[in-house]
Amino acid sequence: MSYRAKAGGIQYTFADLKTLLARATPLRSGDELAGIAASTATERAAAQMALADTPLRDFLAEPLIPYETDEVTRLIFDSHNAQAFAAISHFTVGEFRDWLLGVEATGDHLRALAAGITPEMAAAVAKLMRVQDLIEVASRIRVVSRFRTTVGLPGRLSTRLQPNHPTDDPQGILASVIDGLLLESGDAVVGINPVADNVSTCEMLLRLLDRVREAWRIPMQSCVLAHVTTQMEALRRGAPLDLMFQSIAGTEAANRSFGVNLALLGEAHQAARELNRGAVGRNVMYFETGQGSALSANANHGVDQQTLEARAYAVARRFEPMLVNTVVGFIGPEYLYDGKQILRAGLEDHFCGKLLGLPMGCDICYTNHAEADQDDMDALLTLLGNAGVNYIMGVPGADDVMLHYQSTSFHDALYLRKLLGLRPAPEFEDWLARSRPELPRMMGLLESGVSLIR
Repeated sequence: MSYRAKAGGIQYTFADLKTLLARATPLRSGDELAGIAASTATERAAAQMALADTPLRDFLAEPLIPYETDEVTRLIFDSHNAQAFAAISHFTVGEFRDWLLGVEATGDHLRALAAGITPEMAAAVAKLMRVQDLIEVASRIRVVSRFRTTVGLPGRLSTRLQPNHPTDDPQGILASVIDGLLLESGDAVVGINPVADNVSTCEMLLRLLDRVREAWRIPMQSCVLAHVTTQMEALRRGAPLDLMFQSIAGTEAANRSFGVNLALLGEAHQAARELNRGAVGRNVMYFETGQGSALSANANHGVDQQTLEARAYAVARRFEPMLVNTVVGFIGPEYLYDGKQILRAGLEDHFCGKLLGLPMGCDICYTNHAEADQDDMDALLTLLGNAGVNYIMGVPGADDVMLHYQSTSFHDALYLRKLLGLRPAPEFEDWLARSRPELPRMMGLLESGVSLIR
């Protein structure tokens, strides 16, 4: 089916829905790299007008990637809730946008609607929204998840304490963990990206974090962000695993490049659930995503990167995760060129994830060769705080010395909580109140760090 619109006195025709979505996407370098972006601002405006007039039903009639060849497409179509969709089935994309910005679209209505919205619908309406629209709608949606802490409640902002170390040194990691805890970070998760993706390192780091938790009776969950198969083997060897992590993408081929498929993720989800380690809930999965991941794996099928990012959320939604975050500027300027593109992408991802019913966080970040700086990240941090983001990253000094990129710090989270009157997760906040007089003694753990990992 083709789509048409006139702009600047020129009649534009878009061959199919995939082409229309790509041309309607706000400018970003990844779509230019893929050769699918609008060639001019006028063509982009025409595509957005045509997209506004496109019925939402078209997304159920025209898969962007064939059903027969892509298991993510099959997941999207097979899990679509027609009853939930009925409330908006008569809308065009433009009418859906108008409804979302109206008074009827309360948080309760949006949560009930989530199962009836496909990722492609969410991506399409995001393309028609201004930055303020993305913030305003997302701020109404609260998606709460639970393990040992409760993340996503109104009036709360959580953090992932990210104590990475360039040599996986336990003492260095422990120093960063204690630094973060003293600065009220870690209530979403204490999560380490290991340098060495092997079972022995994964097991050692999981045991280190669990002994810190037990020594100080901290309501927290830990995670070592190794490959899911590495974590599963560590689990089989008796490691104290809380959250199961995996990077995911929006196509079967892109997930294959990560070494995963839906069946493997299902196996990992079941294995983590069977441990029954949660205190207040059973959300056990942690997923990270990012615009451009499918294109970087030559697995984008000619679909724009923002729509593919939304499709990754269908994969995450399947497993009722504890945490999902877009690592928004991490892949590099080939995909999001500058601070302006990173800022919009972060707000789009957060909006689409929340609209699809996910507990969304964001790694507000950039690489050092991007046309971006910490001022851009401060702006995105503040906007996401107002949009109701569930959690952000807490990296010592905002500079990850292992992954070599710039993120947000423990102090950035304190700034945002103070500015917006937000607090940590309730279980973690209670622990801080009880333990505050003794917290300086945590530095003594550095002297006994070796015993903690034995």
